[in-house]
Amino acid sequence: MQKQPKKLLAAVDELFFTVKIADAAKRAGLDVEFFKNDKALLDKARLEKPSLIIFDLNFSAIQPLKIIAKLKSSAELKTISLIGYLSHAQGELKQKAHESGCDMVLARSALSQNLAQILKRHSGAL
Repeated sequence: MQKQPKKLLAAVDELFFTVKIADAAKRAGLDVEFFKNDKALLDKARLEKPSLIIFDLNFSAIQPLKIIAKLKSSAELKTISLIGYLSHAQGELKQKAHESGCDMVLARSALSQNLAQILKRHSGAL
């Protein structure tokens, strides 16, 4: 019986990171799904129990800080790893993301540079 690939969910609004995440997830053996709607993301998280969710912390249409807080306040979902990314100059948003429960907050450049390694770790390959 073949093992199902681990799931990665992403709330990302820009094409550059969508392509980068999709490519890195494929190489890491993760099944990835992208969301533009907070309810759909939360429903999928409850259904799939992904190993990781990546948030563009500037994606205002889904209100990432509220979703992060909801995920971390849920007994069944709080173990999901949450990574948020933002501009390196957004210190206040970084602090708010940590306070909401985001496990790791990275500058866009750091996420871009370390994405393959991060996804390998969450796929169980490392």
